[in-house]
Amino acid sequence: MSAQSDGPYGSLIPMPELTPDALRSAVARIAPSRVPALTQHLFEATTNAQQTQSLAPLRAFVHSWAVFVAIERHPQRAARLHELERIVDAGDQEPAEAIAEIRAIRAAAEADVASRTAVTRLSLDRPGTG
Repeated sequence: MSAQSDGPYGSLIPMPELTPDALRSAVARIAPSRVPALTQHLFEATTNAQQTQSLAPLRAFVHSWAVFVAIERHPQRAARLHELERIVDAGDQEPAEAIAEIRAIRAAAEADVASRTAVTRLSLDRPGTG
């Protein structure tokens, strides 16, 4: 796992490896109520992968939950995202600014995932590490 800072408060946990088991462990620590949803999604992704003979459903599962973890492991980031989602869902205000900020938060989470993916690829590319 790799630790990344979230301002003065840091993250609850380091960014986990991008595997179903590591993501499940991370979700269990930061958002235990979401473990059943992760488990169901993994079951569906595995079934779809078998039916289609493709790894694409499993890759989508890992990416989706990695982004979730990348957001939720930073309490301030997660709280702000949830506040912005409530603003958009309520429909009481012009949503353009909230949507732009949601996109920025998700882009930061995507960057966390991309950096984790790069680290994983580097370790697999080194002789004797994979």
